[in-house]
Parts: sequence; C-alpha cells; structure tokens
Amino acid sequence: MENNVIKLMKEMENEFLAACHDADKFADGNSSAGTRVRKYMQAIKNLAQAVRKEIQNQKNSVLV
Repeated sequence: MENNVIKLMKEMENEFLAACHDADKFADGNSSAGTRVRKYMQAIKNLAQAVRKEIQNQKNSVLV
C-alpha cells in the first residue's frame, strides 16, 4: 500500500510538470498560460500544506 505522503508528492510533481509546460508558453508571450501557471502554483501550495498535515498526523499516530 502506497503512503498518502507519496501520493500527494506525486500529485505535486504532476502539477509542477504541467506548470513548467505552461511557463514555457508564457515565456513565449502567451499570457493565458501565465494564468494557468498561477493556478498550478496555487494547487501545489495546497498540496504542500496537505503533505505537511499528513506527515504530522502520521507522526502523532505513532506517538500515541
């Protein structure tokens, strides 16, 4: 069984790769791609927070 932290990290990786693709488009002058990059970055931020919470939950469950 795959750990939830690993699942979240893989999801972050997918979001980041998509953001990189659109960042290239933005660099070439496509302003709509910039909006998508910002959307991806917000999703990555939320996933990072979820990773932090999951790690803390796992640490707390071991201590109990």
